[in-house]
Formats: sequence, structure tokens, C-alpha cells
Amino acid sequence: MGHKLKIAGWLTVGALAGALTTFSLQTVARGNMATLPLEELQQLAAVFSMIKSDYVETTDDKKLISDAISGMVANLDPHSQYFDKKSFKEFREGTTGRFVGVGIEISQEDGFVKVVSPIEGSPADRAGIKSGDLITKVDDKSLKGLPLNDAVKMMRGEPRTKVVLTIQRKSENRSFPVTIIREEIKTVSVKSKMMEPGWGWIRLSNFQERTVDDMARKLEELYKQDVNLKGLVLDLRNDPGGLLDAAVAVSAAFLPENVMVVSTNGQLSESKFIYKAAPEFYMRRGSTDPIQQLTVNTKGIYKKIPMVVLVNEGSASASEIVAGALQDHKRAIVMGSQTFGKGSVQTVRPLGADTALKITTARYYTPSGKSIQAKGIVPEVWVDETAEGSPFAALRTREADLEKHLSSGQGNEVKDPAREKAREEALKRLEEESKKPVAERRPPELGSAEDFPLQQALNQLKGLPVKASKTQTVRTAEKKE
Repeated sequence: MGHKLKIAGWLTVGALAGALTTFSLQTVARGNMATLPLEELQQLAAVFSMIKSDYVETTDDKKLISDAISGMVANLDPHSQYFDKKSFKEFREGTTGRFVGVGIEISQEDGFVKVVSPIEGSPADRAGIKSGDLITKVDDKSLKGLPLNDAVKMMRGEPRTKVVLTIQRKSENRSFPVTIIREEIKTVSVKSKMMEPGWGWIRLSNFQERTVDDMARKLEELYKQDVNLKGLVLDLRNDPGGLLDAAVAVSAAFLPENVMVVSTNGQLSESKFIYKAAPEFYMRRGSTDPIQQLTVNTKGIYKKIPMVVLVNEGSASASEIVAGALQDHKRAIVMGSQTFGKGSVQTVRPLGADTALKITTARYYTPSGKSIQAKGIVPEVWVDETAEGSPFAALRTREADLEKHLSSGQGNEVKDPAREKAREEALKRLEEESKKPVAERRPPELGSAEDFPLQQALNQLKGLPVKASKTQTVRTAEKKE
């Protein structure tokens, strides 16, 4: 792979208690260092000196500098970040899909940590932690106003060590402690099932180093179960993303060879690049091509059979690249809800032996040239979460809701005046829902016969009537005021 391709960076949404993210390392180009603003640097030095001499307690020099860098980077956008020694080590450990922690994907809400979803089979999942729970304390330390990365650090630890999480469950109007024993989390990013003879389902929960190999194996298994496959549902709901090369490889499994998958554009010349459905754009050195092997072993069936891609507001970055590529090339029908809208490239560059900078270097564009950033992928067929609708969709956070989010770069953003009203109505419905028994509030398992969007996707493939949403509409990017 050439130098331009190596700047691929990585994609992620939110943060995981165990860093379910992957990255591409870049060395700092010393010859391209910008001219430094002398007067402002003198002010920084003066502040540093005053803190050292005047602050009520003794301060650590390295911590002051580290905090200054963190603050500078944190004010760029929600996805740029400075990694100190510990966080960089944790970040790199997470690239393999294995880490030691409690096993939850998290975001922030009202200054606290919000559980996006527990990882299936993890200690958190077994302890009964649910999507939507707020974590207000880790052991006896409050998380109020704490940066998300610091909260992740507190939940990480050594195997077989104990951590106590204080959970606030709005749906039950109560707070309670949960004791969890940390363990190594081995995430499974691919699931598959033959829903009916001829109709397959494959789900990607994130894009890790192992995802492409796992997906190829699962697709081969589906083919062996029924060589007369008629159609496939690719389920990317609640998939927060991951490796860029994995997204390109997944797209290549279903697209004609050499067509464009995604393009990037940024300040650096290396950030202006086109990724195609070909091995040189996703293969790692010294490895075999699972996509080529899949095509041979299944007689190319996955490049031809009808497909539906299922997405929702939790489908982000790498998921959006795949959905956008298959949609633009008319290879699949995209169904569900408008996606998250994380269309920016983050590149991780070492600053030394054990620290690094994760910085946004480019935006992503679908093959037709549409920016994903703060917009997302709009489905051709809108489908609600249930037969009764999507009553809580207005409460879900998207990229456009994040403070300091990067704009799409394709026109002005506008504020949707109906957004807050929809949120108020959804909160009222949520309050009513909380009065029901817990068993009635548990959503159907993805991939089950009760999974409403999946059943509509199968109907679409079979040419049967689809119960499309009559209420969902395109949500424009919103500008934070």
C-alpha cells in the first residue's frame, strides 16, 4: 500500500469501556510544522509559571503540559483526542477486539455516562445493565462532568478485580449499585442466521481486525446451508464503526471489483484519496485475501443476489461507508432510519514512545460525492423499530447533536424548530412506558422472529408488502448554538 493509503486513519463513535476502536499510526511530519505564534506561546509560558509559583498546592509539570494539550485538542471536535501513556496503551490494546473491563459501549448525557449497549455475554450484560442506563459513579467517585475517556479509564482494570457502578435507571425511577468483576472481553463482531430457506441474515456489530475474516466465514456457512440463496440482509444497526480497511473489504465482498467505495478529502495531500473495491485498498501486508476466497468458495453469489442493508441512528462511520457505497452503486436497498452521521477521518500519530494525538484529518464522501458528516445515510425505505412506530427516536443522539461537531462542508446547517417539541413528546411517552412491567419493555432480540425491521427487510427481498414508516423524515444537520 502506498503512502497515501496509509493515512487511512480509523473511524469510531462514542467510547467503549475497553476501547473497541482501531487506528492507523502516522509519524509526525517534522518538515511540515506550522509557524508558532510567539506571543500566545509566551502567554502560555506565563500561565504555566504562575500556576507553579502561585497555586495553592504543588503541581506536576508533566500533568500541566498534558492537560494543556488535552484541552487544546478537545476543543477541535468530539473525535480528536490526546492520548497520554496509559490511554494510548489501552487504545492500542483495543484494536484486536480484546480488552479487560466491564464490557459496555458508552456515551454522555446530562454530564453522566450513558450506556449505549452492553456487549453480549460481558460482565455488564450478565449483571443486568441495560441500554439507556446512566452510570453516575464508579466505586465512590462521581462521573458528573468527567471526560468520557476518564470514565473509561476508571472502568478498565486488571482481570478478576472488582468495580462498583452506581446505575440510574430512568425507566424505573431508581438508582442502585452493581458490583462487577472485570474480565477479558472478547467481542464477537459477526453473527449470521438462515432466517428461512433461501433468505440469509448477517449482522456486523463493529469493524475490527477480525471482522472481515469472520464475515467471510459466516457467509460461506450460509452458502453451505443453502446453495440456492435468494437474498441477504446485511444488518448494520447500532454498529458504531471501526477500521476503515474493514469497511472497504466488507463493501468489496458485495460490489463489482474496482468500483469506488469511499473518498476522503482534507488539508493534507495524503488525505485526498479514493478507496476502491480491490485488495490493494484493504489488504494488510502478508495476509491472505478473505474476500477473494469467499467469492471463489461461493461462486460469486454474494456479488449478485438481492440485498437489503438495515441501518438506524446507531449506525456510524464504517457502517455508513458500507451502506453509502452499496446504496450509491444500487447494489442494495437501504432500509431503516437515518444513520448517525460520523463522516470524519481520525488519524493517530505518535508524539513519542508512549503518547499520541488522534486528530481529525478529513471528511468521508460516498461514491456519488455526498458528505456523510453530520448528515448520515438516508434510507430508501424508512422502517420503524416496531409495528407501532419509533416513539423514542427523537431522544437518540446523532453526530449533529454533539458539541463542536464538524460540519458537512456542503452547505449551511439549519436548526430544526420541531426537534425540541419532538423530544418533549418522546420524554412523555418514555415516562408512560416506564410504568409498564420490565418484561414488557424489553426490546425484541435482533435477528429474532419478533425483530420488526428485519421482517420488513425480508418482505422487501421477497417482493411482499413492506410496512414502511409514515412519520420518519430526513433530519437535517443542526447547528449547536
